[in-house]
Amino acid sequence: MSDAAQPTAAEVRAAADAVKTALDRHLQAVERRTGDDDPAVYDAFNALAAAAEAYDELLYDRYDEVTPFEIPAAEGSLPPYAGPEEPHAVSVLIRRDYAVAEPARLLAQAQRLADLDPDGHDGEAAAAGAGVHAALGVVFGEYEADEIASRHAEFGLEEGDSTLWVSAADELPEPGEWLASPFDETDPALVVCRFDASSVFDEDDELDGDPEGVVPQRS
Repeated sequence: MSDAAQPTAAEVRAAADAVKTALDRHLQAVERRTGDDDPAVYDAFNALAAAAEAYDELLYDRYDEVTPFEIPAAEGSLPPYAGPEEPHAVSVLIRRDYAVAEPARLLAQAQRLADLDPDGHDGEAAAAGAGVHAALGVVFGEYEADEIASRHAEFGLEEGDSTLWVSAADELPEPGEWLASPFDETDPALVVCRFDASSVFDEDDELDGDPEGVVPQRS
């Protein structure tokens, strides 16, 4: 890191003070806990972990030193479920990451689709084979997300991490209510279950006999 980008001594000190404050709040939450799944303890734990991580990074950037402790990350975990006992509606939130590994293959597939139905792609037919941006619009506009997931290699895409959350609700939202910001108001405490897939799980999954690398949470 360049000298210009280094944090100041005051910033490191402020981060250390934030850790002390978070530590006090965590202890208070533990002392007042109402049960094994007290959300206040969960929130205090996460705040402490975030403060400690920020301090550790600033300490290293400024002084090339690290802290002697490590707070275990709650990777993939969820807070205690706080949704309805019998949900009358669910929201399914999916994120899948892809690398455009073979642009030429993607462009060729998009051009083929555009040539088959030039009027069905809103004027993208001519541009489909000329740029990745337009090609992505054609391919993802033609196929359902699950089909792309199963045929991604045909489109020159390489899988990255993915996650699927099933979130409970008492009733369906009003039509169009969340379309402007579909992922902004997801409450982890309402997630009934989630399924994560990542290459980072591969080594553990091979040892466990699970070749898919899928880690479900809260069944």
